[in-house]
Amino acid sequence: MQLQINESMRTKSLKKNKINVVTLGCSKNVYDSEVLMGQLRANNKEVVHEEEGNIVVINTCGFIANAKEESVNTILEFVQKKEEGLVDKVFVTGCLSERYKPDLQKEIPNVDEYFGTTELPGLLKALGADYKHELIGERLTTTPKNYAYLKIAEGCDRPCSFCAIPIMRGKHRSTPVEDLVIEAEKLAANGVKELILIAQDLTYYGLDLYKKRDLARLLKELVKVEGIEWIRLHYAFPTGFPMEVLEVMRQEPKICNYIDIPLQHISDPILKSMRRGTTKEKTTKLLKDFREAVPEMAIRTTLIVGYPGETEEDFQTLKQWVQEMRFERLGCFTYSHEENTHAYNLEDDVPEEVKMERANEIMDIQSQISWELNQEKIGKEFRVLIDRKEGGYYVGRTEFDSPDVDNEVLINAEEGYLRTGDFFQIKITDASDFDLYGELAKS
Repeated sequence: MQLQINESMRTKSLKKNKINVVTLGCSKNVYDSEVLMGQLRANNKEVVHEEEGNIVVINTCGFIANAKEESVNTILEFVQKKEEGLVDKVFVTGCLSERYKPDLQKEIPNVDEYFGTTELPGLLKALGADYKHELIGERLTTTPKNYAYLKIAEGCDRPCSFCAIPIMRGKHRSTPVEDLVIEAEKLAANGVKELILIAQDLTYYGLDLYKKRDLARLLKELVKVEGIEWIRLHYAFPTGFPMEVLEVMRQEPKICNYIDIPLQHISDPILKSMRRGTTKEKTTKLLKDFREAVPEMAIRTTLIVGYPGETEEDFQTLKQWVQEMRFERLGCFTYSHEENTHAYNLEDDVPEEVKMERANEIMDIQSQISWELNQEKIGKEFRVLIDRKEGGYYVGRTEFDSPDVDNEVLINAEEGYLRTGDFFQIKITDASDFDLYGELAKS
């Protein structure tokens, strides 16, 4: 009898753990999950991304109300599965955990352990793994094989009144150029052709390490990496933008003629209250300089409506400016009143329905602009990178489009085989407001 008990205990202890990493939020979180998974794999752990596993790690977002709600609901969902015996352990990491750990521990105590954004070694230890310092650039990518995010810095030094990122991510810390080049080389060796450079603020890159804004030098080094064909810039802050980056963009064919530059608003009183360090005049001139330096450039921006004190006049100023600027890509969000931010001291005085109306108005204008710009592409040829096959179409992107947020090019799959991850010359035959339709160009 004693032998049987020991045997059954031994059998149970040999059960193979499978760690399921669940990622919520932005591309920075995607990157962090990939680093975590790379570390776990190096420790010979079985790890999957958003599949079945008896141990769950939830990488949360804590940026705005909707994202926080999604994160909390996901935690509750897996805690319920734990109570039902469907999973054994639940760990929580990421921005929500960094920002609200004491509250979460109190409200959802059934989570095994909470970790902040800088506590990767502790999380690994809880998962029975060691943090391996030598793993520069070793990641288990979760994006389609042809593109990957490259996080060039962490944290933010900007004082924007509405933003909680410095609370969750800390001060700006650039990653050294040589480490990023090594990471890019490893990604290229795994078949990655497009690097999407991300940070809370690309503009600030290098100031802490090299005492100057050094994004242009980083780009010059990254274009030398064999196998990388596109390099895309995401999240550049407008104030203090290093203009030599535009020169590199113009000279280097690998740098996509594309920039994501979140401008948030344009009315001077709102910009001042937001602590953006710029004005309508300066922002408009910056965009004009962008267009003059790189006429082909696609500019993506994001805007916030319903910020405290936003009057109808402020909104009309923004609306008119959006019509004048004719951004290639634009997203619009309603203001979220976030505790421990500077703007939290202001009265959240724009009603929710007015916020939604304003956001919809901006997106209606953008939809029309996007439709008009897309009509101009009909009959033209573009180099397109194929991301996936979906239904009866191959789905790809031009250099002017980032994954998940921008236009896609749809090519009828019946016309022939297009390998995912390869580039093709595609002739545009039709266009809607946010999609292009094309066919393989006749060589």
